[in-house]
Amino acid sequence: MKRYVEGLERHQTFLLPESLDDYVDENNPVRVIEVFVEALDLTALGFGRAVPAETGRPGYHPAVLLKLYLYGYLNRIPSSRRLEREAQRNLELVWLTGHLAPDFKTIADFRRDNGPAIRATCRQFVMLCRKLDLFSEALVAIDGSKFKAVNARDKNFTAAKLQRRIEQVEESIARYMAAMDTADRQEEGEAVSSKSVRLKEKIETLKEQMQQLRAMEAAIKAAPDQQISLTDPDARSMATSGKGTGIVGYNVQTAVDAKHHLIVAHEVTNVGHDRAQLANMARQAQDVMGHTRLTVLADRGYFSGWEIHACEQAGIVPYVPKPLTSGAKSDGRFGKQDFVYLPKKDVYRCPAGEQLKWWFNRVEDGKLLRHYWTNKCQTCAIKAACTPSKQRRVKRWEHEGILDAMQKRLDLVPQAMALRRQIVEHPFGTLKAWMGATHFLTRTLKRVSTEMSLQVLAYNMKRVIAIMGIGPLMQAIRA
Repeated sequence: MKRYVEGLERHQTFLLPESLDDYVDENNPVRVIEVFVEALDLTALGFGRAVPAETGRPGYHPAVLLKLYLYGYLNRIPSSRRLEREAQRNLELVWLTGHLAPDFKTIADFRRDNGPAIRATCRQFVMLCRKLDLFSEALVAIDGSKFKAVNARDKNFTAAKLQRRIEQVEESIARYMAAMDTADRQEEGEAVSSKSVRLKEKIETLKEQMQQLRAMEAAIKAAPDQQISLTDPDARSMATSGKGTGIVGYNVQTAVDAKHHLIVAHEVTNVGHDRAQLANMARQAQDVMGHTRLTVLADRGYFSGWEIHACEQAGIVPYVPKPLTSGAKSDGRFGKQDFVYLPKKDVYRCPAGEQLKWWFNRVEDGKLLRHYWTNKCQTCAIKAACTPSKQRRVKRWEHEGILDAMQKRLDLVPQAMALRRQIVEHPFGTLKAWMGATHFLTRTLKRVSTEMSLQVLAYNMKRVIAIMGIGPLMQAIRA
């Protein structure tokens, strides 16, 4: 009596299906990849070798390599070496590529040489989502997240890091020199002699390191951002949310649709903060989604007067909370938010009820600022809770009315930031889980951007398959 499910005998012969197509189910996602790539105009997208050369050895059609990569990123196989192995043994890939098995160098070169075309393909799928009316709500959330580069923290240098390393080397040299002095005072012997030789070798090695660090010091001073990465020259040291933590990597920006959490726009930067990214990402989302009036949610890291002003000029309605950076508030005194602006009178009302009138304008850091104050501060009963100076002065940017209007919108929608987290943080979590602990496999900003586009394309494709189903999606692509 059999108690387990038994497999086939390895030496037993059996009849295979009549065709390779029988191995791939009608609802297999590889059929979506096949239909999508076959519908693309690879020449218009800019893929190399989309038109075969008249002479020379025949190469692989770019459609074959694009299908291979799409399958790889959909199934968390981004490595060119792993894709080479899978193409030889994976029945789905055998079906998808027509039993072609390019070597890893050919696969890697395709990704390296077709960056703009791959990014255009990602955008093409987003445009398909727009055609399918998956962006019905004119609302997106924007956020940035740090992704690790192929560069260890020890291979990244800033002026502060380098100084700490120099101090460590100096301490090590001093410690070994002291050990040498101790060895010299001991009686001669084979053990003492061997120890002295080892100590001399270590000291020489440390001195060579010190010379390299001194040379690095000059290179860091010459660098535009005072930072150097040895493995990936474009990677940068960036702070993360945890106190005292950080990574060497890239800052990936995304704009995510509120309805289906599809990534409508993305960009990879090596700038560690988000302050200059709001208008750029919002305009990209507006262009892709086709909405003349778009609402954008972002966290306080994106707060910038000029960026918010640029959004308003483009017909974009931003919701960005203002960071609390007031020195007066941290000292326990009234902050600027405690002063109410009265637009009809063009004055500020202070917490004591006095009115601060306009006196003059001045340009500071490229902004035209209006200065307000009153001469009644000296006799004010609550002056100690307001300012230690002779009088409290309030500055107002010429476009600050835009910031005031945005704050009123935020006050009316207190759940805006909670909604932002629900929309935009889910895709980042998914992408990082797919990419694993090492995140990016390629180096330099250009190639990392290509790799990110493949990840985003795979994410969006998987989302749309879950939303629509494989059959309806293939019909929509063919239509």
